[in-house]
Amino acid sequence: MIQTDKTTKTIFPIQVLLGLLVVCCLCLFTSCKKDKSDENTSVMPTIIYDTDIGSSTDDLFGLEMLNRYHDQGRCRLLGVVVDREGENCAACADVMNTYFGHGDIPIALVRNGIKNPMVWIDYQGLADHTLEDGSKMFQRTVNDYSALPDGWQLYRRLLASQPDKSVSIVSVGFVTCLSQLLESEADAYSPLNGVDLVRQKVKCLYIQGGRFGEAEEGDFNFAQGIEFAQTFFRLWPNEVDIVFNPMETGQSVEYAPEQVIADIDWTDTHPIKQVYLKYNCDTGQKMWDAMSVINAVEGDDLFYISERGTVGITPEAETPFTPSSNGNCRYLKPGDAIWSSEMLERIRTLNKIH
Repeated sequence: MIQTDKTTKTIFPIQVLLGLLVVCCLCLFTSCKKDKSDENTSVMPTIIYDTDIGSSTDDLFGLEMLNRYHDQGRCRLLGVVVDREGENCAACADVMNTYFGHGDIPIALVRNGIKNPMVWIDYQGLADHTLEDGSKMFQRTVNDYSALPDGWQLYRRLLASQPDKSVSIVSVGFVTCLSQLLESEADAYSPLNGVDLVRQKVKCLYIQGGRFGEAEEGDFNFAQGIEFAQTFFRLWPNEVDIVFNPMETGQSVEYAPEQVIADIDWTDTHPIKQVYLKYNCDTGQKMWDAMSVINAVEGDDLFYISERGTVGITPEAETPFTPSSNGNCRYLKPGDAIWSSEMLERIRTLNKIH
């Protein structure tokens, strides 16, 4: 009895321990799988691209990069809002998305925006380029651009359909559509007004704009439509983060025309290459907009970023920054020559894919 009792007492704890070990391993495995899945879901950004395409070529590279990131599973491009007036500008976005295989991504345009803003490189006829036989060079997905929704309407539809705090907005042009979104009222898409819809659905705004540090002049994008900018700054909810990308951040990231053309060496019928072949792009084009795209997709670790604070706007489109640990605003700072070279290489690598 004593021996039997001892045997029983010896075996029983071992069986229990083995059982517990198996259960723990299974739980750990399940937990690890779940955490990894959750991490992947949270890491991949869902992005709306808001662009004044049709003037500077960095808007084209920003849209190309988002299409490439989308293909690589590094982001989900939810929609494109064109904030420069004109159906031909929306057609440029349509050409780009269709060329890169994502013609199904919805596009919207602005109808009551900035009248006759500055145009640096007028490639708004891109959609009408033809081959030698007179046929259209580029396919398009949209049949009637006049039927496209206004930018603020597409914002409402897309945001209402997404989980809370899940959408990143990359704004690299004017804030016309954003200000109209903020002023919007409840509709069929959402019972929330624009401010509350942004507060509920938007995770972060990455915006190409602002002047900080030693800059002594107003921001170009904000100055082109100061009333829209003032509305945007007045209504944007404090609970939603903004990362400003001032011009000086991408100032030293220059993608020379000869590099662009050489990097697309397998064809001439590429929308970006056509722009560089047919229009005068030797304007010292910097990759300003691409910095916001890279930041939104690849994260903060690649950048030098300010402390937190608040940002306002003056009638001259200056953007004073006030440090505050509770602020929702930060801004990107320029890097050194090595950093600029690395940023350019990221853009070139995505541009070389065919």
